[in-house]
Amino acid sequence: MNVTLGGRQTAAVYIVAATFTAVSTLIVTPLFAAPAELDHECVMELANTAEDSMTLAEIRTQCTLTEHVAADSTTADEESAISQVDRRLAAEREAAASPYSILAHRPNYFLVAAYNWEGWNSEFDNKNIESQFQISLKVPLAVGLFNDRMDIYGAYTNRSFWQMYNSGDSEPFRETNHAPEIWAQFQNDWKVWGLTNSVNTVGFVHQSNGRSGEFSRSWNRVYASFLFERGNWTYDLKPWIWVSKDREGSDNPDIDDYMGYGEFRTSYGKNNHVVSGMFRNLLESGFNKGAVELSWSFPVFDYPYLRGYVQYFYGYGESLIDYNQKVNRLGIGISVTDWLH
Repeated sequence: MNVTLGGRQTAAVYIVAATFTAVSTLIVTPLFAAPAELDHECVMELANTAEDSMTLAEIRTQCTLTEHVAADSTTADEESAISQVDRRLAAEREAAASPYSILAHRPNYFLVAAYNWEGWNSEFDNKNIESQFQISLKVPLAVGLFNDRMDIYGAYTNRSFWQMYNSGDSEPFRETNHAPEIWAQFQNDWKVWGLTNSVNTVGFVHQSNGRSGEFSRSWNRVYASFLFERGNWTYDLKPWIWVSKDREGSDNPDIDDYMGYGEFRTSYGKNNHVVSGMFRNLLESGFNKGAVELSWSFPVFDYPYLRGYVQYFYGYGESLIDYNQKVNRLGIGISVTDWLH
């Protein structure tokens, strides 16, 4: 039997093959590799000075981290950047050691004012200015597996679009997107083209707007994520596959035309400022149905708990209800956590 694949199906096959190869190489292999060497002086020092509550997993993480930073840092900028990723990983491990820990997952922010020049499509007479916020939390399900190389997490992300300035329609929530997910996370220290491959992930996410009828939107994805770093920069490549795809029965049968088969995100952090960029479905769609998101998180005086936040989005797929509507939006507000802090 001869099977002919169209452009979209061919691209999907390539994504599956590339993802399988990458996962096999970067995720499965390190599980059976020898664990990283510990800084024995660090271990002895912590054995004498650490609090009684400090666990063996925390000692391994901290002492391996010390050697990693010392061995790989050749400039002040590179040392600062490496410590940003490692510091967050170490902080998460330390918090995860306590039962019932809840950690930040994606950025948590509130855009007080988000203005869209393109307009939103919905059943409401929406205003071009609204408020938006995201709450994203995760919990450790298993930590320190396979010689302290693998952790398992579950998370929930809520992103809401609030017509706070639309008093004529009783200030409704235009859209709310829910995204529960579960994944396995693998710490790594491989060098590739001058980059350090720090963390690799494979997981599953369900995304839905929780509505019914003609306004219902949802899809399920299996994804992988490969995080690299160099100097003050981090790079995250995240391919995904739409599973249980049923175009005839789906509420959003062409969502992959707009969301594509993955995204690329890069972040730069220095002096407590973090600039981030997300790029999705640009090459695949011929720059017709892609998306770009740019954000800047910055300190507000010396206040340690909140940060200023600016976010710009252009393209498709900002929300599920309007995944096929172009958005050109700028928002300003505050953030509690970003991609590096």
